[in-house]
Amino acid sequence: MRVVLAEDLYLLREGLSRLLTAHGFEIVAAVETGPELHRALIGLRPDVAVVDVRLPPTQTDEGLQAALAARREIPGLPVLVLSQHVEQLYARELLADGSGGVGYLLKDRVFNADQFVDAVRRVAAGGTAMDPDVIARLLTGTGRAGPLARLTPREREVLELMAEGRSNSAIAQRLFLSESAVGKHTASIFGKLDLAQSDDDNRRVLAVLAYLNG
Repeated sequence: MRVVLAEDLYLLREGLSRLLTAHGFEIVAAVETGPELHRALIGLRPDVAVVDVRLPPTQTDEGLQAALAARREIPGLPVLVLSQHVEQLYARELLADGSGGVGYLLKDRVFNADQFVDAVRRVAAGGTAMDPDVIARLLTGTGRAGPLARLTPREREVLELMAEGRSNSAIAQRLFLSESAVGKHTASIFGKLDLAQSDDDNRRVLAVLAYLNG
Protein backbone atom coordinates (compact mmCIF):
# COMPACT_ATOMS: atom_id res chain seq x y z
CA MET A 1 0.00 0.00 0.00
CA ARG A 2 1.51 3.31 -1.15
CA VAL A 3 1.51 6.25 1.27
CA VAL A 4 2.29 9.96 0.96
CA LEU A 5 3.16 11.40 4.37
CA ALA A 6 3.13 15.12 5.20
CA GLU A 7 4.60 16.26 8.53
CA ASP A 8 6.89 19.23 9.12
CA LEU A 9 8.58 17.93 12.29
CA TYR A 10 11.57 15.83 11.21
CA LEU A 11 11.58 13.35 14.09
CA LEU A 12 7.84 12.71 13.86
CA ARG A 13 8.00 12.39 10.06
CA GLU A 14 10.85 9.88 10.31
CA GLY A 15 9.14 8.00 13.12
CA LEU A 16 5.87 7.69 11.20
CA SER A 17 7.74 6.62 8.07
CA ARG A 18 9.55 3.86 9.97
CA LEU A 19 6.38 2.75 11.72
CA LEU A 20 4.37 2.47 8.51
CA THR A 21 7.22 0.77 6.66
CA ALA A 22 7.51 -1.79 9.46
CA HIS A 23 3.81 -2.61 8.97
CA GLY A 24 4.15 -3.23 5.25
CA PHE A 25 3.37 0.20 3.79
CA GLU A 26 5.49 1.81 1.08
CA ILE A 27 6.29 5.47 1.75
CA VAL A 28 6.41 6.94 -1.76
CA ALA A 29 6.94 10.50 -0.47
CA ALA A 30 7.54 12.11 2.93
CA VAL A 31 7.19 15.88 2.63
CA GLU A 32 7.12 18.87 4.95
CA THR A 33 5.29 21.70 3.13
CA GLY A 34 1.85 22.23 1.62
CA PRO A 35 3.06 22.74 -1.98
CA GLU A 36 5.23 19.61 -1.78
CA LEU A 37 2.24 17.65 -0.51
CA HIS A 38 -0.02 18.75 -3.35
CA ARG A 39 2.60 17.89 -5.97
CA ALA A 40 3.18 14.47 -4.42
CA LEU A 41 -0.52 13.64 -4.23
CA ILE A 42 -1.23 14.64 -7.83
CA GLY A 43 1.97 13.19 -9.25
CA LEU A 44 2.10 9.91 -7.31
CA ARG A 45 -1.60 9.19 -6.66
CA PRO A 46 -1.01 7.15 -3.50
CA ASP A 47 -3.40 4.65 -1.94
CA VAL A 48 -3.68 6.94 1.10
CA ALA A 49 -2.30 10.26 2.35
CA VAL A 50 -1.40 10.87 6.01
CA VAL A 51 -1.45 14.62 6.49
CA ASP A 52 -0.77 17.15 9.23
CA VAL A 53 -3.06 20.19 9.11
CA ARG A 54 -0.48 22.90 9.77
CA LEU A 55 2.50 22.90 7.42
CA PRO A 56 4.95 25.50 6.11
CA PRO A 57 5.06 28.06 4.69
CA THR A 58 2.29 29.66 6.80
CA GLN A 59 1.79 27.00 9.52
CA THR A 60 -1.98 27.52 9.34
CA ASP A 61 -3.97 25.00 7.30
CA GLU A 62 -1.60 24.25 4.43
CA GLY A 63 -1.75 20.47 4.78
CA LEU A 64 -5.53 20.21 4.84
CA GLN A 65 -5.90 22.71 2.00
CA ALA A 66 -3.45 20.72 -0.16
CA ALA A 67 -5.32 17.51 0.60
CA LEU A 68 -8.67 19.11 -0.28
CA ALA A 69 -7.28 20.50 -3.53
CA ALA A 70 -5.89 17.07 -4.47
CA ARG A 71 -9.20 15.39 -3.61
CA ARG A 72 -10.99 17.76 -5.96
CA GLU A 73 -8.64 16.65 -8.73
CA ILE A 74 -8.64 12.98 -7.69
CA PRO A 75 -12.15 12.29 -6.32
CA GLY A 76 -12.17 9.81 -3.46
CA LEU A 77 -8.43 10.10 -2.73
CA PRO A 78 -8.15 8.61 0.79
CA VAL A 79 -6.90 11.16 3.33
CA LEU A 80 -6.13 10.60 7.00
CA VAL A 81 -5.54 13.86 8.87
CA LEU A 82 -3.21 13.53 11.87
CA SER A 83 -3.07 16.78 13.80
CA GLN A 84 -3.02 18.54 17.14
CA HIS A 85 -5.89 20.77 16.00
CA VAL A 86 -9.50 20.43 14.87
CA GLU A 87 -10.17 22.71 11.90
CA GLN A 88 -13.95 22.41 11.72
CA LEU A 89 -14.54 24.22 8.43
CA TYR A 90 -12.04 22.21 6.44
CA ALA A 91 -12.87 18.96 8.21
CA ARG A 92 -16.46 19.42 7.08
CA GLU A 93 -15.29 20.10 3.54
CA LEU A 94 -13.23 16.92 3.63
CA LEU A 95 -16.36 14.97 4.57
CA ALA A 96 -18.75 16.84 2.30
CA ASP A 97 -18.19 15.02 -0.99
CA GLY A 98 -19.71 11.87 0.49
CA SER A 99 -17.14 9.53 -1.02
CA GLY A 100 -15.59 8.20 2.19
CA GLY A 101 -11.94 7.39 2.57
CA VAL A 102 -11.48 10.06 5.25
CA GLY A 103 -10.14 10.14 8.78
CA TYR A 104 -9.20 12.74 11.38
CA LEU A 105 -7.12 11.74 14.38
CA LEU A 106 -5.63 13.93 17.10
CA LYS A 107 -1.93 13.29 17.71
CA ASP A 108 -2.15 13.30 21.49
CA ARG A 109 -4.97 10.72 21.42
CA VAL A 110 -3.25 8.08 19.29
CA PHE A 111 -2.14 5.72 22.03
CA ASN A 112 -0.49 2.83 20.18
CA ALA A 113 0.84 1.74 16.80
CA ASP A 114 -1.94 -0.78 16.12
CA GLN A 115 -4.61 1.91 16.55
CA PHE A 116 -2.86 4.19 14.07
CA VAL A 117 -2.06 1.50 11.50
CA ASP A 118 -5.64 0.20 11.65
CA ALA A 119 -6.92 3.74 10.97
CA VAL A 120 -4.61 4.12 7.95
CA ARG A 121 -5.78 0.80 6.50
CA ARG A 122 -9.44 1.61 7.14
CA VAL A 123 -9.23 4.99 5.41
CA ALA A 124 -7.28 3.51 2.49
CA ALA A 125 -10.09 0.97 2.06
CA GLY A 126 -12.66 3.78 1.77
CA GLY A 127 -13.86 3.81 5.38
CA THR A 128 -13.72 6.42 8.14
CA ALA A 129 -11.58 6.87 11.25
CA MET A 130 -12.70 9.83 13.34
CA ASP A 131 -11.47 10.75 16.81
CA PRO A 132 -14.38 11.17 19.27
CA ASP A 133 -13.25 14.74 20.07
CA VAL A 134 -13.34 15.60 16.38
CA ILE A 135 -16.84 14.16 16.10
CA ALA A 136 -17.96 16.22 19.11
CA ARG A 137 -16.54 19.42 17.61
CA LEU A 138 -18.15 18.76 14.24
CA LEU A 139 -21.53 18.17 15.87
CA THR A 140 -21.39 21.32 18.00
CA GLY A 141 -24.18 23.62 16.95
CA THR A 142 -25.58 21.31 14.28
CA GLY A 143 -29.25 20.48 14.24
CA ARG A 144 -30.41 16.90 14.06
CA ALA A 145 -33.03 17.70 11.44
CA GLY A 146 -34.23 15.50 8.59
CA PRO A 147 -33.65 11.74 8.64
CA LEU A 148 -31.19 12.01 11.54
CA ALA A 149 -34.00 13.21 13.78
CA ARG A 150 -35.61 9.79 13.36
CA LEU A 151 -32.79 8.02 15.18
CA THR A 152 -33.23 6.91 18.76
CA PRO A 153 -30.59 7.89 21.36
CA ARG A 154 -29.19 4.33 21.24
CA GLU A 155 -28.99 4.44 17.43
CA ARG A 156 -27.07 7.72 17.67
CA GLU A 157 -24.63 6.07 20.07
CA VAL A 158 -24.12 3.20 17.61
CA LEU A 159 -23.67 5.60 14.70
CA GLU A 160 -21.11 7.69 16.60
CA LEU A 161 -19.06 4.56 17.29
CA MET A 162 -19.37 3.63 13.62
CA ALA A 163 -17.88 7.04 12.82
CA GLU A 164 -14.86 6.13 14.93
CA GLY A 165 -14.46 3.12 12.66
CA ARG A 166 -15.54 0.47 15.17
CA SER A 167 -16.89 -2.87 13.99
CA ASN A 168 -20.21 -4.29 15.19
CA SER A 169 -18.29 -6.56 17.57
CA ALA A 170 -16.38 -3.61 19.06
CA ILE A 171 -19.58 -1.56 19.34
CA ALA A 172 -21.28 -4.45 21.14
CA GLN A 173 -18.45 -4.62 23.68
CA ARG A 174 -18.46 -0.87 24.22
CA LEU A 175 -22.23 -0.61 24.74
CA PHE A 176 -22.63 -3.96 26.56
CA LEU A 177 -24.95 -5.28 23.86
CA SER A 178 -25.03 -8.51 21.90
CA GLU A 179 -23.60 -8.38 18.39
CA SER A 180 -27.00 -9.31 16.97
CA ALA A 181 -28.56 -6.34 18.79
CA VAL A 182 -25.98 -4.01 17.24
CA GLY A 183 -26.77 -5.55 13.84
CA LYS A 184 -30.45 -4.71 14.35
CA HIS A 185 -29.55 -1.13 15.31
CA THR A 186 -27.36 -0.67 12.22
CA ALA A 187 -30.10 -2.08 9.97
CA SER A 188 -32.55 0.36 11.53
CA ILE A 189 -30.10 3.25 11.03
CA PHE A 190 -29.69 2.37 7.34
CA GLY A 191 -33.46 2.27 6.93
CA LYS A 192 -34.12 5.55 8.71
CA LEU A 193 -31.40 7.29 6.68
CA ASP A 194 -32.98 5.98 3.46
CA LEU A 195 -29.81 4.16 2.41
CA ALA A 196 -30.59 1.72 -0.40
CA GLN A 197 -29.56 -1.92 -0.19
CA SER A 198 -25.88 -2.27 -1.05
CA ASP A 199 -22.65 -3.50 0.47
CA ASP A 200 -22.87 -2.96 4.24
CA ASP A 201 -19.40 -1.38 4.39
CA ASN A 202 -20.52 1.24 1.86
CA ARG A 203 -23.71 1.93 3.77
CA ARG A 204 -21.75 2.36 6.99
CA VAL A 205 -19.63 5.03 5.34
CA LEU A 206 -22.67 6.81 3.90
CA ALA A 207 -24.43 6.72 7.29
CA VAL A 208 -21.38 8.16 9.04
CA LEU A 209 -21.03 10.96 6.48
CA ALA A 210 -24.73 11.81 6.81
CA TYR A 211 -24.29 11.95 10.60
CA LEU A 212 -21.22 14.19 10.54
CA ASN A 213 -22.65 16.50 7.90
CA GLY A 214 -26.10 16.66 9.49
